[in-house]
Amino acid sequence: MGGGRAQVNKAHKSRFASKASRHAHKIDKVRNKSETSHRAAVKGARAARIQQSKAIRDKKRAALLKEKRSSTGPSSSPRVIVLVGLSSSANVGSLAKDLLAFAEGSDEKLKSSTVASPTHKLRTTVLQAPYGDLTTCMELAKVADLLAFVLPANSFYSVDSNGPIDEFGSQCLSVLRAMGLPSTAVFIRDLPADSKSRQELKKAASSFLSAELPEDCKFYLADTKDDLHKFMWLFKEQRLSSPHWRSQRPYVMSEQVCINPDENTGLCTLLVSGYLRAHNLSVNQLVHVSGAGDFQLGQIDVLKDPCPLSERKSSDVMETEDNGIQIVNTFVPDPSSQEPLLVENVPDPLAGEQTWPTEEDMKEADINNKQRKLVKRKLPRGTSEYQAAWIVDDTDDEDNDSDNDNQAGSGMVIDEQGHSDQGSDGLDIDAVSHFTEKFDGETIGDTEMADEENLTKDQIEAEIKKIKEANADDEEFPDEVETPLDVPAKKRFAKFRGLKSFRTSSWDPKESLPSDYARIFAFDNFTRTQKHVLAKMAELDGGVKDCAQLGSYVRLYVKNVPTDIASKLCHPSRRIPVVVSGLFQHESKMSVLHFSIKKHDSYEAPIKSKEPLIFNVGFRQFTARPLFSSDNINCNKHKMERFLHHGRFSVASVYAPISFPPLPLIVLKNRDGEQPAIAAIGTLKSVDPDRIIMKKIVLTGYPQRVSKLKAIVRYMFHNPDDVKWFKPVELWTKHGRRGRIKETVGTHGAMKCIFNSSIQQHDTVCMSLYKRAYPKWPEQLYHV
Repeated sequence: MGGGRAQVNKAHKSRFASKASRHAHKIDKVRNKSETSHRAAVKGARAARIQQSKAIRDKKRAALLKEKRSSTGPSSSPRVIVLVGLSSSANVGSLAKDLLAFAEGSDEKLKSSTVASPTHKLRTTVLQAPYGDLTTCMELAKVADLLAFVLPANSFYSVDSNGPIDEFGSQCLSVLRAMGLPSTAVFIRDLPADSKSRQELKKAASSFLSAELPEDCKFYLADTKDDLHKFMWLFKEQRLSSPHWRSQRPYVMSEQVCINPDENTGLCTLLVSGYLRAHNLSVNQLVHVSGAGDFQLGQIDVLKDPCPLSERKSSDVMETEDNGIQIVNTFVPDPSSQEPLLVENVPDPLAGEQTWPTEEDMKEADINNKQRKLVKRKLPRGTSEYQAAWIVDDTDDEDNDSDNDNQAGSGMVIDEQGHSDQGSDGLDIDAVSHFTEKFDGETIGDTEMADEENLTKDQIEAEIKKIKEANADDEEFPDEVETPLDVPAKKRFAKFRGLKSFRTSSWDPKESLPSDYARIFAFDNFTRTQKHVLAKMAELDGGVKDCAQLGSYVRLYVKNVPTDIASKLCHPSRRIPVVVSGLFQHESKMSVLHFSIKKHDSYEAPIKSKEPLIFNVGFRQFTARPLFSSDNINCNKHKMERFLHHGRFSVASVYAPISFPPLPLIVLKNRDGEQPAIAAIGTLKSVDPDRIIMKKIVLTGYPQRVSKLKAIVRYMFHNPDDVKWFKPVELWTKHGRRGRIKETVGTHGAMKCIFNSSIQQHDTVCMSLYKRAYPKWPEQLYHV
């Protein structure tokens, strides 16, 4: 019945299968050993990853819990609130009194700016930043846990006021933002009685200041006790943030300062008492006293807390002084492990002297002497071997190489190792050599230079000045200088040299260093050193002995402080607390620091290189004389800038104590009889004495006669010796031509030049010369 409809099954494709797969059904299904080990390895790696991520989470959770306990626990240091008025109408003093009185819970006269509130379980220090004093505002902001800006409500609708933020307030905000803001808040005062108007003014203040302050900034009404009560509860639970540079270093803000003078030395021991913040402090560390300098510690006393949250009897008091101060613990430095106070390196005057030759040097000298003896030389009769050693061999090809630009001793040395990156704009040697013979055949008669020969010195200067005024543009060509008439150019510019290519030509960073470089320190690997230093600081937080613990009330004995400086720090008229900060290893030593810097928008006066300026770098404030330069990414040489220009970043290089980034920079400029003005802002970039800064000058000349590729150029030099000296240096024109000097013409410094393309009569011929520049050593580093 089926016939052709019978089912036809598909043939089994066993001929394509392997022998092992055809016999697989005869073998027990046991897993292969290699497959099992591979799966176990995969499973083990996954378990390891899970365990590692869990360990990281636990570590972060423990660090967060430790930070919370150290900032809000009973053993934590008081929280510092700094009140800043953004306008002259802001009454900061009344708000500070209200905050302290409310926190203490009594209306009695306050004896200290630090109070403990058992009700809120919080200790608070309230400081006032004086209006109009930018330097004091900066110093207080460095230690603030909460930066609170005071805003009077009547400034929004009053006609007489300058608005919520006046000129000083705007300048203060920009400087504090550049330093790095801690947690911020805004207190609104002088509010109306009805709640609707109060909320509307709060919204107006929030919308007005939201662009100026961070996103997490809190706005508080601060008129009544209920407003202050609400603020205190929220402030207690708030997780405070601080600038990264401050959280890396331990510091003490003074609650009490006194002097222990030494006899007949002019030095004294400065005693600073306060709460230790941010990190543990070792007695073997160096410390920096803000505005005074770096010093060693003679002793650390851990004292009983003068402002505890709850009065408890302490059984671990070691001794009690006559004035009632109870000492809990004392740390004395170990001379073997205490870090030495090194500021400058003491150079060895004999370090550059020739040493006794080694055996390898002697063998090399013997080989060279044998090779010299093999060379046959024509010597006069009776010449001894000793006399023959002083006779210089004459070269046979002296006549052939007389016109060679690179002949030794023929003039200025030019670095030709680099290759020009100008592409087709480079000098076409074939084109130049094609016209060399024709150009040499031309002769210039003495009559052509007769007019110039008869000119007096005053006439030449007047003509040069006239041409300079007509052709030079100072903004486009800021490096142009005039060649003096009374001094030879090879003497005036003896320290300068030519470069074949600014980007690729080599320049040895150790060559011809100034004497100041013998006083500074350098790192083989700065990044590795910084990592090692930070790891060493982390060990102190792990509970190393001879360390005062974070949050404890300590008294620091800062030794060998000059008495006149210490008396200024202790003067009753001083409105800011003394800040003593711990230093990392090497941070007392001098080196060359480079800052990325930008001129502040509010400063209009020019800032010249090597001008004395006040640098605020972290807790440090010192005087420096910076050298400004550009920042070339793809080049190891950087062009010096004579002025700091508006609207763009430059690099400021200074001699200063070593610091480890990141650190903010605020540059101030002293003014006669006035407060210092904010001149520039920036950040610390690197510490590198080998950074090459090149000072560039451009000598200019003007074509007198032009014939296609050739020209007679004058007024670049004023005597033939200078032309011969600078002959190896390449020329360029403002219209993009490249060329070189062929020979001198006349006796007044004119010269034949040949270029890679046709030159115009109105073009200007230029020569670029370079020398390495260095910053200037400051006369006095610290000014209190």
